[in-house]
This record gives sequence, structure tokens and C-alpha cells, in this order.
Amino acid sequence: MYHTMKETCQITGLSYETLKFYCKSGLVPNVRRDSANRRVFDDRCIAWIEGLNCLRDCGMGIDEMREYMQLCLEGQSSIPRRKDILAGKRDILVKRLNAIQDSIAYIDAKQRFYDGVLSGAVRYRSNLIDVDDNGDPIADATPGHAGACEPIRPASPVFPTDEAADEPEDQRD
Repeated sequence: MYHTMKETCQITGLSYETLKFYCKSGLVPNVRRDSANRRVFDDRCIAWIEGLNCLRDCGMGIDEMREYMQLCLEGQSSIPRRKDILAGKRDILVKRLNAIQDSIAYIDAKQRFYDGVLSGAVRYRSNLIDVDDNGDPIADATPGHAGACEPIRPASPVFPTDEAADEPEDQRD
């Protein structure tokens, strides 16, 4: 069964322009044309295009995708090189995933801190400004005072919500 450009875009999630670009760039080598000279795609082409989506999401650029495609066209003998390429991309993705998980943990900890402040269980403190006991800015405080603009972003934030008096520095706004 063959699919039109529009159908292929719907199946793969690519925009029409991106699919056309991939075709013109030679990234879809087995694309065929119908009797009206329009591109049509079989299931193997669609599976390949979905693979290109994944490679793009892995951070591969067009030249890298072309290199990967050329290796695929060489058959089984190029599998070790393809595995190396994919392993490198996987390592990058794992680092990105760890960074995203750290960011989520930071946001979750900040939300717990803010919940604690709003509930009255935690005293408000800030890394940006000096605050009084009510959490209001001190009028004569100068920006930059007492390490004011040094962001505290622990690798693994843990912000206790039940100890209002001895908050660690990272338990601040």
C-alpha cells in the first residue's frame, strides 16, 4: 500500500515541508512516484521516516543522518559503526535526561519550599534580597549584599519543611 505525502505527514507527524526537505536531501532513498509524478511512500519508507524522526530527536543533524543512512545502505557490515553512532547519541540523551530530572527535582523542591512558606511551616528566606522576620524585603538592603545574586542549585535538592529556624542556604527563594 502506498501513501501520499499528506498521509505520510499525518502518519509520521512531520510537516509537509520537512518531509519534502528530507526527500530532496536524499534522506528517503526509496521513495517512489505515482503516475502523476507525485511522491508516494510504502510502509518501509514510513518506518524509515519514523526512524529519521527519532534520530532528529536524538540530536542528529542532517549530515549525521545522511552518514547514518549511507551506513544503513551498506548493509550488515556497517552495523558496528552504526552501533557506535547510536551509543554516542544515547550517552548524550542520558546526560540530557539527568539534567531534566535534576531540573524537575529543583522545581519540586522549590514548590515544597513555597508550600511550606505559605502554610507558615517554613520561614521565608531569599538568596536575592534580605528579608525581615515577616519575609518582607528590608528597605535599606542593597542588591548584591550577602551573596544576593548567587543562585543555589543543589545537584540533589532536599528542602525540609518542618525546621523553620535552621533552613539551609538552598532553602531560599
